[in-house]
Amino acid sequence: MSNESLSLEQDCECGPGEAGVELLIRPRERNLGGFSVRRVLPHLKQRMVGPWIFFDHMGPVDFRAGEGINVRPHPHINLATVTYLFEGEILHRDSLGSLQAIVPGDINLMVAGRGIVHSERERAEITATDHRLHGLQLWLALPEALEEMIPAFHHFPAEDIPVVEVGGVPVRVMMGTAYGAISPVPTFAETLYVEAHLRAGQRLRLPQVQERALYVASGALTISGCDIPEYAMAVLSPGSTVEVAASREARIALIGGERMGHRFIEWNFVSSRAERIAQAREDWQQERFPLVPGDEGERISLP
Repeated sequence: MSNESLSLEQDCECGPGEAGVELLIRPRERNLGGFSVRRVLPHLKQRMVGPWIFFDHMGPVDFRAGEGINVRPHPHINLATVTYLFEGEILHRDSLGSLQAIVPGDINLMVAGRGIVHSERERAEITATDHRLHGLQLWLALPEALEEMIPAFHHFPAEDIPVVEVGGVPVRVMMGTAYGAISPVPTFAETLYVEAHLRAGQRLRLPQVQERALYVASGALTISGCDIPEYAMAVLSPGSTVEVAASREARIALIGGERMGHRFIEWNFVSSRAERIAQAREDWQQERFPLVPGDEGERISLP
């Protein structure tokens, strides 16, 4: 998705200080034109979790026939976007010529590298009926040595994503390695992205990486007596052994990985260099970015 403003950081809300939880983040709603998202990262006290620098929870939102996602072409640099849906469908187009419908369970990984442009809309068959959209979109900061890599697009259907059962809890290993499973989705630094669906009363011990945060997309959890409500992210203490318990049925996303150096973030641009973002702004204003085949007629202006 594209941002509507240059400033992205969320206001701060500290966690309860219970064992294993350093910070509890409650997202703020951001309007993307026609629908709102819950923006969790970046946060004033937690700009990144491992390589993850941006975390949006879309929906669930119900659209009437004739309405829906309609995000015009916009640019990215020095990052990779990850799109994952629980419900609905998004039609992805990019300046590499990619054309891909994203459906629940699939993972779309778009590597911006030195620069890419994409749009997110819907197929006419979807827009023609009442429909629902619900999912997550995340951004990964690329390591400094790979920030200017050649742009790429990867799509993985749901059946390619490994599923394991851990103590009766179904777990999908979306990116990285966990619970003995390895995701086929490319990573560029140590990266973890895991989804689990717990029934009320079930427990799950979380895998270790240098930095971790747990988001509750639905339901509610506890960690060492600390309540983690729906739509909240718990930033976990490094090295801590964390077991979550579902106080009611819950869908969770665990993200993390190795700690990265400082990144500048402005509008849709992320980079280790402020001057690189300034160059990207000028390039977009001067229309130096490539066009999106099949979607050349519109674009989002720089805020």
